[in-house]
Amino acid sequence: MASARDRFGAKASVPAGESVPSLGYALFATRWLQAPLYFGLVAAQAVYVYEFFGELWHLLHSVVSGQSDENSVMLAVLKLVDVVMIANLLIMVIVGGYETFVSRIGLQGHRDQPEWLSHVNSNVLKVKLAMAIVGISSIHLLQMFVNIHHMSQRELIWGTTIHMAFIFSACILAYMAGPMEARSLPVGHDSSHLPPQQPAPPRQSAPAPGASPTPEA
Repeated sequence: MASARDRFGAKASVPAGESVPSLGYALFATRWLQAPLYFGLVAAQAVYVYEFFGELWHLLHSVVSGQSDENSVMLAVLKLVDVVMIANLLIMVIVGGYETFVSRIGLQGHRDQPEWLSHVNSNVLKVKLAMAIVGISSIHLLQMFVNIHHMSQRELIWGTTIHMAFIFSACILAYMAGPMEARSLPVGHDSSHLPPQQPAPPRQSAPAPGASPTPEA
């Protein structure tokens, strides 16, 4: 039996007479080329953190100096929420994408493990990203309606149309992800493929000593 090492460093047995597919392993190892991309998104996350605190400082300064009204405060708060939702989208892409396409992170049992990470796959990740984009689009549309006096009718129509397109796309992805997820489950884990259980026959009590057996009808 030949042996090869898996990504955890353990030796994996290879049947005798079968060569290790070095070319396939080399192609599979190219997934690590995506790792710098996710670290680049981490740098983008840091940029959004800087942007958030810059906007927060500007909001606090304008409120303390009395240079802001209710609408400007609401727009500034919505912009902060928009930055946070984009940061959440980045986290989903970084963690979920790395877990799905590069390597397992190994957070099982960790108290801070996200609930969605335990069952993440490409279908779940696409649906969650689509829903996050819908949330970001909702914030942008709300900003337009708060500042409606400075928006043209053309901008409002286009903003609403684009938002509805995002909602329609998210619904299509969620509808398609259901059957795809069901087909990806193994047969042994699907209760619909299990044979129906027959009810157990009733237990008959043993006759008492000295008693004659009851004749069957």
